[in-house]
Amino acid sequence: MDALLWWHAAKASLQRFVLPFRCLLCGAPGADGLDLCRDCAIELPRNRRCCARCALPLPEPAALCGQCQRRPPPWDAAWVPFRYAWPLDRLESRFKFGADLAAGRVLSALWLRESQQIERPDVIVPVPLHRHRLRARGYNQSVELARPLARAMRLPLHYTWLQRDRGTTAQTELGAAARHRNVRRAFTTRADAAWPEHVALLDDVMTTGATLAECARVLRRAGVKRIDVWALARAPAWRG
Repeated sequence: MDALLWWHAAKASLQRFVLPFRCLLCGAPGADGLDLCRDCAIELPRNRRCCARCALPLPEPAALCGQCQRRPPPWDAAWVPFRYAWPLDRLESRFKFGADLAAGRVLSALWLRESQQIERPDVIVPVPLHRHRLRARGYNQSVELARPLARAMRLPLHYTWLQRDRGTTAQTELGAAARHRNVRRAFTTRADAAWPEHVALLDDVMTTGATLAECARVLRRAGVKRIDVWALARAPAWRG
């Protein structure tokens, strides 16, 4: 184990010497082991004042926002450490739509650094892409963000247990109500999946929560007792 730790430290030192960290946003030298400078890191929009149930940004933290009181979502808690705003939204767009894997590594590292107070689930399950979109994009951004989290937290990552059987219109093109209709009956669970009691359902960005809600309903029908939703960033929009 000591030899393995030494190797990782030596490899990181060699990487810094050969390829020094460089901020992906402004080009300044990177800091703290990231391709992100300290000035840009300070601007990252944390989501510390939010609804504990759906992570909606609020003026003050609350156990339940007004929307969750009127219509509770089909999950138990949410962990979304950032708001979808500058400069994190730029990194996310580059990773998700521009195949910028360096941006993805920065986002994964930022997410992991916020994970100290999280209650551990039994397994992490990323929101799947339909096979046509996966083929076109080449990767599922949620799976790639989940891998470092699962590895560091020593949790199983099951990215085939939840499946997207029906192709849908991109959610970004739709309003809140249309998003819910768009993903209805789009997901199924794998027949041989042995679901544990506590699952973390992971996506990259949470906007209305429609996709996560539909996935959570499928997991409930499969017998999962507790569902936490994890997302990197929360857009300031209601689920309704």
